[in-house]
Amino acid sequence: MLLIYTHKITPRLTYIMRHIFVNMLGIELDFTTKVEEFIKHTGPKITYTKQPLQNEFFIRSNELLFEQGINDVEISVGDWEGIPCFFSNGERSNIPFDIFAASFFLLARYEEYLPHVKDIHGRFSPKDSIAYQNDFLQKPVVDLWAYKLLDALKERFDDLEYRNRSYDYISIIDVATSHCYANRGIARGLAGLIMDLGTLKLKRVYERVAVRFNRLKDPYDNFAALIAMHKKYGVKCNFFFQFADYSKYDKNVSTNSMKFKSLIKYVADYVPVSLAASYSSFSNLELLKKEKSNLEEVINRPVNNSKMRYNRVDVPETYRNLIAAEFTDDYTMGYTFELGFRAGTCSPFQFYDIPLEVKQPIKVHPFAIHDYALSKIKKDNVVLQQIQRIQKDVKDVQGTLIAMFTNELLGNNDERNWLRLYEEIIKQQHVQE
Repeated sequence: MLLIYTHKITPRLTYIMRHIFVNMLGIELDFTTKVEEFIKHTGPKITYTKQPLQNEFFIRSNELLFEQGINDVEISVGDWEGIPCFFSNGERSNIPFDIFAASFFLLARYEEYLPHVKDIHGRFSPKDSIAYQNDFLQKPVVDLWAYKLLDALKERFDDLEYRNRSYDYISIIDVATSHCYANRGIARGLAGLIMDLGTLKLKRVYERVAVRFNRLKDPYDNFAALIAMHKKYGVKCNFFFQFADYSKYDKNVSTNSMKFKSLIKYVADYVPVSLAASYSSFSNLELLKKEKSNLEEVINRPVNNSKMRYNRVDVPETYRNLIAAEFTDDYTMGYTFELGFRAGTCSPFQFYDIPLEVKQPIKVHPFAIHDYALSKIKKDNVVLQQIQRIQKDVKDVQGTLIAMFTNELLGNNDERNWLRLYEEIIKQQHVQE
């Protein structure tokens, strides 16, 4: 057992240390504020405070884990043997920066509580993050720090017991629009046809008519192909269906459509099905509960996983609503138009509510890859190379790489064959595992 001596045990401190040591590294942990108890301990031990007691393994603490609420934080990014880091702590510390405070800053999304300008959908911009501004967004720095700390502890303590974990890859299929033309009803179909004719989108006119008369398969109807593809390459996946009423930003097939319900049931027979919460339910708890309940009725099983429309997260309210709606896991933590690790990690983690200073009972699964971010890269081979670079860092720390693909883009062949590229991406995962 690893013993941590500190001058004050706080919820922040126990949260981040249990996450790093217990959840990530598999090291049993205990805390003490008593010097005598710490000195008597014969196993591995760390002092986390302002000054070392003797000649023990010492990490000089920043004040962040002993504060409450949100305060002005000065960030100066340095380098730890090739890995960006911040909250440096002087030469006497065995680790040159406070890994625990820095990890808490990223996981708790401290910077998203600080003043910033939201986009039109109320989202935090990646360009406002310290990771983007200091060019480490595409590195899971929290995991890299943790494993460098583990190496340092193994050198110091021969009897340190820890647990290895294994690399994992998960594909998220975001089904906000299950069909491009089919199953949309006569009124919506006619309105779409008139709009396409008015804007001279003749290809869409042809496709729309051909699908209507069963001459052509709906371009978004790739569910059977995706299920078969995941099975072929042994890839874990999760399909998130939007099951909501029509609105400005929610334009899926009607929830009353029997064909739509049959599709969801069909997919749920083969792979996990979860809720892609609607744009309208973002700040409407009752609507969120209703969407969850309605989807559960369709698949006849609990729906515990969520993701928000357009990857909108407003900390801490979004997670408080998800908890109130009885979700246990969320997959929204990431950026739509930038590759990388929004929370600095490739490991799932419990959400920490800073205003309440409490660890909340919902697990956050951060994604690093979104197909709209990939769409900015024009060459397929460059896309694969970029994913390989991210994958290498995740595999080095035995983490979980989560990639999110939207059903609409996978069914769009205007600029590239997305379905073929997607197969290359998951084939790459299969070959390298």
